[in-house]
Amino acid sequence: MKATHHKIEPGKPIVLSAFDPAHTGKYTDKKAAAKQLKKDIAKMAALQYKLYAENRRAILIIFQAMDSAGKDSAIQHILTGINPQGCEVHSFKHPSAEELDHDYLWRHYVHLPDRGRIGIFNRSHYENVLITKVHPELLMAENLPEIHTPADIPADFWEKRYRQINAFEKTIAENGTVILKFFLHLSKGEQKKRFLDRINQADKHWKFAYSDIRERGFWDDYQQAYEDAINQTSTAHAPWYIIPADHKWYTRVAIGNIIVATMQAMNIRMPAMTPEETQLLEKGREALLAESA
Repeated sequence: MKATHHKIEPGKPIVLSAFDPAHTGKYTDKKAAAKQLKKDIAKMAALQYKLYAENRRAILIIFQAMDSAGKDSAIQHILTGINPQGCEVHSFKHPSAEELDHDYLWRHYVHLPDRGRIGIFNRSHYENVLITKVHPELLMAENLPEIHTPADIPADFWEKRYRQINAFEKTIAENGTVILKFFLHLSKGEQKKRFLDRINQADKHWKFAYSDIRERGFWDDYQQAYEDAINQTSTAHAPWYIIPADHKWYTRVAIGNIIVATMQAMNIRMPAMTPEETQLLEKGREALLAESA
């Protein structure tokens, strides 16, 4: 039997083929999952309010997946009840000329969430060990020292990048950012179905890009790249979760449940009032009540 979604423990290598992309846990239909997600969204909103008021920690949620796995819809549905002031989403596309003139982590540093806020990375710094690993020629645009052609990439290059990513995540975690990383695990058959839907349905034509079909030809390479990245970078302070993605309604409830459980474990507290602040509250109340209508 294939494994269900779960947190990937550090030092315990996984094989992606051992996870069932069509798994739906205890749910047999959309209705029960939607009901639970509604409850989790309400809990998340209340916890996010406390997080914003506490203003001591941030949450960074990372989404990675193959094309059409449902990242955008998961973000849309799960964050429905979150106050926009306390949340921000960044979708990282092809780096600009300015970004390429910095190290590959620079553009991710500048978009990290402020204290008190939830930040969403729709794709992330992991693209630098995923698409660039599948297409090493893309590294040439980074103008790295002594790497002029793909043949110049040293044998330990990717291991170094995994270590750099781990160090980056450890630094921000030690400074108050809680990190969750979700890999939406889609089957190749379900991706084909979703691509055909985009082609066959007029209102989805805008979602289709022929480049997605070309990238589909590298399916096995991407699966290996994801497997390597997850095995090398799932840590106690920045865990990976493999989420079945063949059924979007289950993907959403699974992610929502994990976010809520993580926020509850943070023991987020409202700011404590000092005696002086309490006195000012009472003074303010008295002043307001003393006003004439």
